Amino acid sequence: MPGLAASSSIFERIMLPSDTFEMVLLEWELPLENETLSSYAQRISNKVTLENPVLVGVSFGGILVQEMAKFLDVRNIIIISSVKSSLEFPTTLKLAKTTKAYKLLPTNLISNIENLAKFSFGEKVNQRLKLYQKFLAVRDKKYLDWAIEKIILWDRLEIDPSVIHIHGDADEVFPIKNISKCIVVKGGTHIMILTKYKWMNVNLPKIILGLDTEAV
Repeated sequence: MPGLAASSSIFERIMLPSDTFEMVLLEWELPLENETLSSYAQRISNKVTLENPVLVGVSFGGILVQEMAKFLDVRNIIIISSVKSSLEFPTTLKLAKTTKAYKLLPTNLISNIENLAKFSFGEKVNQRLKLYQKFLAVRDKKYLDWAIEKIILWDRLEIDPSVIHIHGDADEVFPIKNISKCIVVKGGTHIMILTKYKWMNVNLPKIILGLDTEAV
């Protein structure tokens, strides 16, 4: 499951051995009116047809697959660049929940992200915008408002010890200082599913198969 507003194309560089794994890519759908995160997770879980699957989620997708596991008989849950409970949120997100500042976010800007390029300066900014243009496929304001609220209001306090967590030590969205037990990817940022795909291709098969992750 891809991250917030992203399409499954973020996994285009992830190549698992086809003789061992079958990859099924899920996509975000527009939420129903007043749909809870749990109800949404159940709706998306209905699209998982394989028995005893390994659920893999990136960022908000990592939160979602943990909720989906309530409705599926899963073999494993793997989250990447995500959190295992709201206790791992950075202070900014915790404050946003208390002050409800998230309701003021201009989500309409993301739906017109091409326009941002006209006002951006610097090569790095434009490179990031190009990534957003390619991979942020779900720009519907209703979805964005819903998704941001569901992230900030996620109230899981108890960490599921069976969840396998892969996290970059340079993640700028969920700083690693707030993250408990995880497999650390050196130099990995929040978008390391794109930038650290070589690491993922070498190590994800080992992790999924339950091989010695201490060595990765």
